[in-house]
Amino acid sequence: MNDTAELTIAGTCTDRFTAVRDAFLANFAQNDEIGASFAVTMNGEIVVDLHGGWADPARTRPWTADTVVNVWSTTKGVHATCFAMAADRGLFSYDQPVADFWPEFTANGKAAVTIGQLLSHQAGLCGFTTAASEPELLEPDAAARLAAQAPLWEPGSASGYHALSIGILGTELFRRIEGRPIKQFVAEEIVGPLEVDFTVGLPAGQEHRCAELVPPPASPVDPASFTPPQIAALGNPPLRAGFAMTPEWRAADLASANGHGTARALASIYAKLIAPEGGLVSPGTLALATAQQIRNVDLVLGIECDWAAGFLRNSSGVFGPVEATFGHTGWGGSFAFADPEKGLTVAYTMNRMDANLRDDARAKALIGAVYASL
Repeated sequence: MNDTAELTIAGTCTDRFTAVRDAFLANFAQNDEIGASFAVTMNGEIVVDLHGGWADPARTRPWTADTVVNVWSTTKGVHATCFAMAADRGLFSYDQPVADFWPEFTANGKAAVTIGQLLSHQAGLCGFTTAASEPELLEPDAAARLAAQAPLWEPGSASGYHALSIGILGTELFRRIEGRPIKQFVAEEIVGPLEVDFTVGLPAGQEHRCAELVPPPASPVDPASFTPPQIAALGNPPLRAGFAMTPEWRAADLASANGHGTARALASIYAKLIAPEGGLVSPGTLALATAQQIRNVDLVLGIECDWAAGFLRNSSGVFGPVEATFGHTGWGGSFAFADPEKGLTVAYTMNRMDANLRDDARAKALIGAVYASL
C-alpha cells in the first residue's frame, strides 16, 4: 500500500465526476498505483483529465500532464481506427481477401483469409513458428516471414490473439492498401488534425517525457504448459516488459503494442471516432468496424473474447455495464474504450503493470466510478 501523504493529484474533473477523482486517488492508497493518468469525455467534451504519482518506480519524477507511457495493446484500438478510416475512404472492405493487396499472403493455404479475419486474430499467424529473437520482431522482413508461414489453425475457425504479430502484419497490409505505414498515417491523419499527444513508437528526444514501466509479477501460468498458438504468440520470444524501454522498440512501427501517449489523447481519439458528425469515420463504417467478427474462447488468451475488426467488443463487462462499448486493453492494465450509446469515452494509462489479463482492480474501480456518476 502506497503512502499518499505527499501524493499530488492534478488535472481537471467536473463536479459530476467527483467520485472518479476519489477512485483515482484511492488506487494509489489501495491498489499500489505508482503513476497514472485517466480521462473521460462526454459528447466530445473532456470531463475528466487527471494525472498523478510518479513516472519512475524510484519516485523521483512526478507524473505530469505531459507524461507519456507505452500502452502496449491499447495501441491496437488506434491500429483498428486507421483501418476503419481507410475503409471509410473506400480503399478496401473488411470482407476482401488480404491477398487482393498482398499476393504473397496466399502461401500455405491462406488465400481466402479476409482483412476482417486478419484484424480479428483468425488468420492463424499469432507469432513465428520458427525460433525468433526480440530484434527479429522488428526487422524489415518480419512481415514477409509471417506471411509465408502455414497457419497454426484453420483460418476463420477460431481466434488466437496475435499479440505482437498483428502489428507486424497490419502495418505492411496497411501500407499496401493506403500507401503509408501506420506510424506515418497516425501522425498525419489522427495526431496532427486532433492535436493529441500520441505516437506509434516514441520520437527521438522525447525519452525524458516517458514513464518507466514497472514489470508485472511473474505469471502463475507455467510456459511449459503452453499450446503451439500460445508459444508462438507469447513465448517466441517471451514477452518482456523491459523490451518496451529499448531504443529499438521505441523506433519501431509496431501498432499492436508500441503506442505511447496520455489518457487524454486516447479518450480524445475515441471521442472523434464516435462523433455523430465530423468524426474520423461515418456511422456506417463505424458499425462495420465494430461488428462482431468472432466470439469464442481465444486460443491464445484462454478466455472468451468478442472480436471486431481490430477492436475488442465488451466481453464479460471488461468495459463496464454497456454491451455496445468497444476498445482495447493493454498488457499491465491500460485501456481505452468508447460507449457510443452514451457518447462516452474512457482511457487509462499507468506504469505499474499488473499480471491480470482482465479485472485489474484499478480499472474496475475507475470504470465503476464513471458509470456510477452518469
